[in-house]
Amino acid sequence: MKYLKIAFLVVLFPLLTGATSAHKFYVSITKIEYVAKSQSLQIITQLFIEDVEQVLRERYNPNISLGTTKETEADGAFLKQYILQKLKIEVNGVPVVLNYLGKEYDTDMVKSYIEVTGVSEVNKIEVENKMLMDLFEEQQNIIHFKNNKIRKSLTLGRDNPKGVLNFD
Repeated sequence: MKYLKIAFLVVLFPLLTGATSAHKFYVSITKIEYVAKSQSLQIITQLFIEDVEQVLRERYNPNISLGTTKETEADGAFLKQYILQKLKIEVNGVPVVLNYLGKEYDTDMVKSYIEVTGVSEVNKIEVENKMLMDLFEEQQNIIHFKNNKIRKSLTLGRDNPKGVLNFD
């Protein structure tokens, strides 16, 4: 009887695990906070390392490696270049300059830190985020914006890579 149960599990296990195919979820999160005291936007963009590596390898160099001992300065420069190409922001109808401050790794995510200075107020913010959309059709880029105590969010996709939040 014991052997029959083991045989049953050996046959059933592959069927059960194969029946539920893994579905990859393609998402990034960008947090933008307006800091009135420093008249700046503080931005943190979070991407899955595996996804951004794939797009960087296809665009720049097939040997790119992020978050490992194999990572080179050039790999980090390609990440910066890619993010600054794919993320565009307008404040009150005026395009702003994104200052890439650096990155850090958190488990399977890469967090990139960006700042925009000289922002005296935010009545309207327009965000275009096309990160990973050229590679993954299902990619969604979620934007969370905080202006004082007001919080608003956008979900951007391939069909709508740009969104506007108003604070009037």
